Formats: sequence, C-alpha cells, structure tokens
Amino acid sequence: MNVINTGQGVGGILNSFRGLVEDAKKITFVGTPGFCTPFAELIGFVVRNRQLAFIPNLDFEKARSISMTAEGMQLGDFTDAHADVVVLLGGLAMPKIGADPEKANELVGKILEGSENGKVIGVCFQSMFMQQKWDEIIDFDYIINADLDVKVMEV
Repeated sequence: MNVINTGQGVGGILNSFRGLVEDAKKITFVGTPGFCTPFAELIGFVVRNRQLAFIPNLDFEKARSISMTAEGMQLGDFTDAHADVVVLLGGLAMPKIGADPEKANELVGKILEGSENGKVIGVCFQSMFMQQKWDEIIDFDYIINADLDVKVMEV
C-alpha cells in the first residue's frame, strides 16, 4: 500500500474522500446501523449533489437513499443500491459485529454490476480493515484510514 495523501481530523477524511470520487454519479455506503450510519451521512455531506445510498449490514434489499434535508443528511426511502462507487465502512470489520468479509466482497460485486469503472473505497479508524485482514479479501481501490486521539479534560 502506498500513501497518496495525508490529512488531519474530520476535514482530512472529507477532503480525501471528495477527491477520490470526483467522477462518481452514485455512491453506496455499506455499514452497521447506528455506528456507521452517521459516518455515511457525514462523509456523504461533501458529495451531497450525487445520488447516495446506505446499506445496513450487508442487506442489499434494505438500501435507503441519503439526502440533504433542512435538518442535515438523512436516510430516506428504499432505493436501488447499484452504484459506481462502493464505500465500505470500518464498523463492519469490527470483530463483535461479525460481518463476513467474503459476503461483503460478494455484495460489492452486486452493487457494482453494470458499472464500467467501479471503485471500492474503505473508510476505517485504527487500521480496522488491515487488522482484520479485509484488505486481503476485498480488492479495495483506496482505504482512508484515520487514527483517533482522544483526550478528556476536567476543567
């Protein structure tokens, strides 16, 4: 793996992502409900002019649109999950979630059906895809990996 870009904080994640999907018309995020959903909405904000979808867990049939509302990015109605970019979110690879990377890989193929130049992007924290060896099973084009440094201060 070659590092092609670095950044800091949420802005680093968002700017990196926007640059990787410049030509995308439709982007489908796949992640765990609750934990990954807000990350899909956050990342989706920088590409809100595209068609966006979110698949909970690995359930293709439960795909919902993500769209900008007066309250911010929100899940909407059921939608077709086919896209030209798939974004796998790192919560799927967390051991206690139990998602199977082989099944995730099959889902990636289904989402990209009909796409000529489909991309697979992983977005994770603390090298989760590499730690759980998902990068050995899924042919990612890019992985955005961020580390968290947390400080709780009493004032």
